[in-house]
Amino acid sequence: MGLYKTLVIYYFSGTGNSRNVASWVSDVASQSGIAAKIINIANVDRRNIETPPSGSLIVFVSPIHGFNYPPVMLSFITHFPRGNNHVLLMNTRAGMLIGKFITPGLTGLAFYLSAFILRIKGYSIRGMVPVDLPSNWISIHPGLNDRTIKYLHQKNKERVARHAEKVLAGQKDFIALREIIQDIAVAPISLGYFLIGRFFLAKTFYASGDCDNCGACINNCPVKAIILKNDRPYWTFKCESCMRCMSNCPKRAIETAHGFVIAFLLVESLVLVPLIYKCFDMAFFTSQSMILDYVVRYSILFLFLALSYRFIHYCMRFHCVERCMVYTSLTWYKWWGRRYKALKK
Repeated sequence: MGLYKTLVIYYFSGTGNSRNVASWVSDVASQSGIAAKIINIANVDRRNIETPPSGSLIVFVSPIHGFNYPPVMLSFITHFPRGNNHVLLMNTRAGMLIGKFITPGLTGLAFYLSAFILRIKGYSIRGMVPVDLPSNWISIHPGLNDRTIKYLHQKNKERVARHAEKVLAGQKDFIALREIIQDIAVAPISLGYFLIGRFFLAKTFYASGDCDNCGACINNCPVKAIILKNDRPYWTFKCESCMRCMSNCPKRAIETAHGFVIAFLLVESLVLVPLIYKCFDMAFFTSQSMILDYVVRYSILFLFLALSYRFIHYCMRFHCVERCMVYTSLTWYKWWGRRYKALKK
């Protein structure tokens, strides 16, 4: 019997990586005679969280989005009740493979910010363990092949077991601190993603003409970010870019609008920004306050983004527009757009 009698694991997952890590940790606990409970935070009231049993080890597992925990997990941790339990922080991040070498992702602020919040609440951090499982972000890079996915799962299952055994035995495990320099280096990107980037990415998804309105993406979205508008799925700014919708669409109808993104950025940089500076005398704002400069500029840009996305969504009813969107989306092509689902544990 280890130091802990019970284990409570909270996870958030889009395509299954974090769910698998939670399951692997639970298996290790069971083998040690420790009762384990796994909780998917997408299925609970994240504002009224049940207090975990005293003396239990608490584990948080979440993917890394923009070098941080996604807002849904950060909000969950922020609203987590006070206590004095021991905590193990884990993440899943974009693992890739070169030969037999697993290229590590970057954790960024995820562990440090979460540890800070939990320490204020009275918890003792016992470990920080990153896990480099297959990247599912085919909006940015080509999808991984089956051999790579199987290899990454096998090696990381073994890795998770080793680290879980160590923490469950009462030892500390801060292997993540080996990467503290690069994590601090990407901190500005983490902040930029949290304040701006995630909202932009939310408007890069669309459903092609292959969509049959089965409702799977809407019903299965873990943060309820997809709604039906004009008889077509519509992504709101609540989207976490977890990729569940794209990876699980039975018709493979959900794509990333790469062509729309390029067109928007060109119009934004060549037309909209110069127009903003001309109409609002941004030189005055800049001289008075850089913060005011950013607030005015990016508020207008986000309004333009929302209106542009809404306009394209409306125009998708026309076949020529829909085909243009499809053919300029890298995720539509088989050599790029392999959909990803985590293997069963």
